[in-house]
Amino acid sequence: MKAMILAAGRGERMRPLTDLTPKPLLEVCGKPLIVHHIERLAAAGCREIVINHAHLGTQIEDALGDGSLWGLSIRYSAEGTALETGGGIYKALPLLAPEPFLVLNGDIWADLDLSRLRLADGLLAHLVLVDNPPHHPNGDFALRNGQVLNQGEARYTFSGIAVYHPDLFRNCPPGAFPLAPLLRRATPRGLVSGEHHSGSWFDIGTPERLRRLDRLLNAASTETPQLTENH
Repeated sequence: MKAMILAAGRGERMRPLTDLTPKPLLEVCGKPLIVHHIERLAAAGCREIVINHAHLGTQIEDALGDGSLWGLSIRYSAEGTALETGGGIYKALPLLAPEPFLVLNGDIWADLDLSRLRLADGLLAHLVLVDNPPHHPNGDFALRNGQVLNQGEARYTFSGIAVYHPDLFRNCPPGAFPLAPLLRRATPRGLVSGEHHSGSWFDIGTPERLRRLDRLLNAASTETPQLTENH
């Protein structure tokens, strides 16, 4: 399965760290955030990755090259001006289609085994959901018997990890647009499956969360890992 890493965001909440460095190249435990993703994808058997970029995007290409360092191929979808999540994926579809593909937000960290993620025949998306972090207490979706719902008592947060079928983006216009409305239109039709990840997951949206993850990963490298709290 091909994979895409979303790396086009400006990272406004991470300023001034992102004024001169694109957010995916900020380091955690001695390596850029995006390299953690690439290593996990390589370990999962992925051999083709697409990375979109906008803000300071040439730095990302210079740092990662063609992916041969990790035994895979990296191609880039340059946006100039960021196209939001939906628009960014849509622009990259020629590099990803026609089969379902895995997408990872570039500004998260998770200990999920990516090799087992699949999209069942006939579905448009499979989402990985996590417990709601303090900064997003109301969640995004409900989950019942493996089906993602827009409404429900037990709501979870979308992790930024998912498998999509190209048909989810059928008839979308080129340009910038969000992903969430596409998913919310597909869920009532029973076309979105999901799973709950109970392991570690971090939304690295602020400098403090970046520093916290760095401390925890450095501690885990010398001790028994206990990265179970979502942030």
